[in-house]
Amino acid sequence: MEKGLAQLLGQKPAMEVGGLSRNGEKRMKRKDILEKKKAVDEAMKAASSVKDPLVSFSPFCHYDTIGLSVHLKSGRGDKLSSPIKQYIQNLLKVNMEGSYGSEWPAEEKVKRREMVAPEARYIFVHSFPDSGTNEMTALLGTGKTSDTITGARATIVGFVQYRFTIEEDLPVVYVYELQLEPSVQGKGLGRFLMQLIELIACKNSMGAVVLTVQKANFSAMNFYVGKLRYTIASISPSRVNPLIGVDSSYEILCKAFSDEAKAKLEVTSDALSSLLVEEEMKKDKEEEDGRKKQRRRESEKLSLIVQGH
Repeated sequence: MEKGLAQLLGQKPAMEVGGLSRNGEKRMKRKDILEKKKAVDEAMKAASSVKDPLVSFSPFCHYDTIGLSVHLKSGRGDKLSSPIKQYIQNLLKVNMEGSYGSEWPAEEKVKRREMVAPEARYIFVHSFPDSGTNEMTALLGTGKTSDTITGARATIVGFVQYRFTIEEDLPVVYVYELQLEPSVQGKGLGRFLMQLIELIACKNSMGAVVLTVQKANFSAMNFYVGKLRYTIASISPSRVNPLIGVDSSYEILCKAFSDEAKAKLEVTSDALSSLLVEEEMKKDKEEEDGRKKQRRRESEKLSLIVQGH
């Protein structure tokens, strides 16, 4: 009777209304997912199409401080000259071999492939020891390649390698390398370059900057976490599976800009502090185990000497 009355009045039964509502919710959810994917794809396409990201940040193309004057220039992995490739390989070996230890030979091969990938983007740091800022700008504006300039007066003293990519369905800038020669470290240049990377990320609608750091590289970990306020990302091995991740040789760090990126990628400061404490405890234990082994070896040697007499 109630159903007949509802039909007579042009209304649908409650169960049918509920069924349509659920179907409608599914369609809306699917629509939202597709729209979000479209927005991410468009952001990635737009970012990748920019030939020179530094054009939008001309004030950041120079960095001057006491004892250091540099000019920045963009590059791409598939456009590197042979001298530049060799320079990158040499600097990576100098700066990173110690952190990777026995893993370096295999890691070096990976880095060589990453170095020349078409999607690899670069910011090269050129130093002109005997030239002023105006002369630097004039020389770099001649259209000469990086290696030609290097052979003339400039010297490349470092670089940043980064990519526009997707993590957790979010468009991000992933910093593959930030490498500076020892002679220009400790002058604020690394912080300056990372600020520029963050500006490039925001300009291109990226949700975050993401990077990987070796746990054994304590100075780098302190630089990113302590000075630049990066946090251990939710996609880092120590967060994905703490039981297994604690033995991983690296952490993935991030700095998120959008609310969605913060929700998906960032770890709370308490969790970060706990992880850092765990790392310190692990390091202390390894050092203590090493001292115990050393004492045991010395004791065994002493026993052999006593037995010999």
